Amino acid sequence: MPTSTIAATARPAGGRARNTSSQVYEKLRDMVILYEIKPGERLNEVALAERLEVSRTPIRDALNLLARDGFLEESGRGYVRRSLNLKETQDLYEAREAIEVECLRLAARRATPEQLDKVAAFLGQSRKVPKDYPVLDLVALDEKFHDMLAELSGNNELRRMLGELNARIRFVRWINMEQIGRGKTQAEHAQILAALRDHDLDKAQACMRAHISQRTQQIKESITMGLARIFLDGQA
Repeated sequence: MPTSTIAATARPAGGRARNTSSQVYEKLRDMVILYEIKPGERLNEVALAERLEVSRTPIRDALNLLARDGFLEESGRGYVRRSLNLKETQDLYEAREAIEVECLRLAARRATPEQLDKVAAFLGQSRKVPKDYPVLDLVALDEKFHDMLAELSGNNELRRMLGELNARIRFVRWINMEQIGRGKTQAEHAQILAALRDHDLDKAQACMRAHISQRTQQIKESITMGLARIFLDGQA
């Protein structure tokens, strides 16, 4: 199974310090996802260290990782929780759809049978991950599949643009993956690849559009529910 580059770098090295840093990262990440840390809220290292009863070093390490994974944004000398923005999300997913559909068009002309077999083998391996596989790793597998399709296009610029988009939407993809699980995503990926291997470009592009459109709507609903939760908490 391919090693997730995200997961591989998400855990600091080194014995007990590694365990503490990993635990702090996971706790803060859950606080972000569950809206215990509100969008736009500034994170204070000292307060978080006291709350989690750890030193400031694992807090600082965890905040750096959370920023890298798209959960936080740098602000001055610290971090704030990323805001939930429906318009930005819509724009990013529309751009992603345009790029991925074009990648399929080029892949239909340029991909070799051996390259398609490689993608199929990756899908087969990724189906074997256990049900309790970390969500961050599932997101990495999802990104890897789409990156492999972009690679089939033979256009390095389109692939680079998709990679940059993926980095910006990784946070909301996390939320979506927790909701829908891996099975539905895997089935849709298999449909896209099967159509491409059958030289049915129209079907492959239609499946990709449906795949991304469904995720866009689900994510927008998740963001709306999250904002509603924040509002209701504020009224309590």
